[in-house]
Amino acid sequence: MPTEVRLADGIRLALTTFTTAPVRAGRVDRAAAGAAMALAPAVGALLGALLGAVLLLAAAVAPPLVAAGVTVALGALLTRGLHLDGLADTVDALGSYRRGPAALEIMKKPDVGPFGVVALVVVLLLQAAVLAELAGRSRPAALAAVVAATAAGRLGVALACRRGVPAARPEGLGALVAGTVGPVALVAGTAAVALLAVPAVPDRPWQGPLAVLAALAVAAGLLRHLVRRLGGITGDVLGALLEIVTTLSYLGLVLSG
Repeated sequence: MPTEVRLADGIRLALTTFTTAPVRAGRVDRAAAGAAMALAPAVGALLGALLGAVLLLAAAVAPPLVAAGVTVALGALLTRGLHLDGLADTVDALGSYRRGPAALEIMKKPDVGPFGVVALVVVLLLQAAVLAELAGRSRPAALAAVVAATAAGRLGVALACRRGVPAARPEGLGALVAGTVGPVALVAGTAAVALLAVPAVPDRPWQGPLAVLAALAVAAGLLRHLVRRLGGITGDVLGALLEIVTTLSYLGLVLSG
């Protein structure tokens, strides 16, 4: 397959996987999946730019917490809430203390259990609280923080799709994307997101990249645990890691030294 065709299919798949962009799907295979997962941070940066702009515009006419709530809600709307659903399902599976097929069966249930509800509430509250604080910062810093954190969350997905990480099921999104991201793409994506985070804390330019790297380190540890418990990754696991890395990145960006 020509590189240009594979890249175009990867862009389409990345947009339809991580956003509600009205893009017609192209070829969906492992080659396209690998390109899509490698491009996930770029899609996250674009989404973050939109969310950051909304935060700043809303903060100009409404209290910071209201602007933050609107931004969080828009983020969920533009992603169909899929990543939040994945977070709830994954935490419910972990909270059950079951392993393998039994845990995967819990993740397939349409209802959300108490562990999942708590996880959703905590993550959404933390994101709203951080965004409210960012609304009071300079516009370039606030925009950079939202862009970097949103891109970092998608970089967490690329991390979970790196070579050597298996799929938990023989079908589904996890099976399509597992092991498709090579080390070069992962290193390049990490460097790019770290650079995006530099202006997020103007007086401490090291804090942004450090926040991103720390969030990814936590995600790597959690990923190992999930692979042991579930046998590999699933679409829900990818959504959970995305929300966790995004939230941890946000927290790292607002911590004061």
